[in-house]
Amino acid sequence: MNYNHPNRNSSTVGIRLMCAIVFLSFSFVWLYCFQADVLAAAQHILSKGLTQYKPFVGAVLITLVLQLLQTIVYAFARLRKRSYALTYLPSMLVLALITDIHIDIDNQFSLGSWWWLFPLVLVVWVILVVLARMLQTVEPDTETTSLFSRAMWINMLTMALLIILLVAFSNTNAVFHYRMRAETRLLSGDYEGALQMGVKSLESDADLQMIRMYALSRTGELGERLFAYPVPEQSESSMLPVEGKVKFVMYPTDSLYKFLGARPKGEMTTTRYLELMQRRDTIDDKHIADYQLCGLLIEKRIDDFVRLLRRYYSESDTLIIDQLPRHYREAMTLYTHLRSRPVVIYQNSVMDEDWKNLQELEAKYPDATERKGKVEEQYRATYWYYYEYE
Repeated sequence: MNYNHPNRNSSTVGIRLMCAIVFLSFSFVWLYCFQADVLAAAQHILSKGLTQYKPFVGAVLITLVLQLLQTIVYAFARLRKRSYALTYLPSMLVLALITDIHIDIDNQFSLGSWWWLFPLVLVVWVILVVLARMLQTVEPDTETTSLFSRAMWINMLTMALLIILLVAFSNTNAVFHYRMRAETRLLSGDYEGALQMGVKSLESDADLQMIRMYALSRTGELGERLFAYPVPEQSESSMLPVEGKVKFVMYPTDSLYKFLGARPKGEMTTTRYLELMQRRDTIDDKHIADYQLCGLLIEKRIDDFVRLLRRYYSESDTLIIDQLPRHYREAMTLYTHLRSRPVVIYQNSVMDEDWKNLQELEAKYPDATERKGKVEEQYRATYWYYYEYE
């Protein structure tokens, strides 16, 4: 006798639809909104700059291919009802693999732990599929699979677990993402856009600092906004890629050297490079001057800063006060109050009032940790905070 089981044949339709919606939505958003610039960096490195990653097209194509992979897996595994979501594990695994881009991919390409982790996860998955197939034989065919059914929510929880594991295995290094997004903006000439990457974060590194200094220099605001960002590397050697301590991944270094005036010949320090560039009569040395001055501020060499400032912002040995960028005014105010016999006495009523308010605020909090926190709330973006607390 031949029996038909319409419930068995259609029991997974609702679950399949919901799982597909969850996967397609997550995969596209993950690729397009969170991993696009990292994938662009990977493609740039692997193709040696010959091809360019298109975020929207890439997100759509990868998502569709992974959905096709799940369809093939389902055709072989034939998991249904409570265990259907397991058919998405191979697709999730591949998605984690391609978005786990190492931050040093420009130095060497490596699978890292994936060479053993990928097959291990697949073996565990095969075991789970076998067990799920065995349990399917005792599942009642009449069990409901509506939106609020037990089977539906077991699958949704499984999908949520897969997503959590995928995020855990992928590259979620915030600073690396800021760097790649900033470089993508640099490539399109959007220097202000590059400066918005990670603008509210206190995390940074030497490479991101170099990118921000370059973008600020291109917008003419290096001396105006540098210390509004974290400055993790207190050395001139981290301002430019001259010494090899910092680098771009996608953005051509020649574009930076063209902006500054010339590529360095042979090995030299950043200080030496800037000094040589400053001597050239064929370029506008304002950007070079700002790099030199900001380098001294970063290293907290405030006396050297004052001497160099007088070279660039003086007329007839008189400092041109109204032309000084914000951080230079802050540094001059700091210098005037710290030195008993300053070479230059800088007076600015607004700056003096702000400095007085800072001293009064610090006097209210004898505990160093509490004092730093209170000062940071109001003066985080100033050179004064950097000089005293970083």
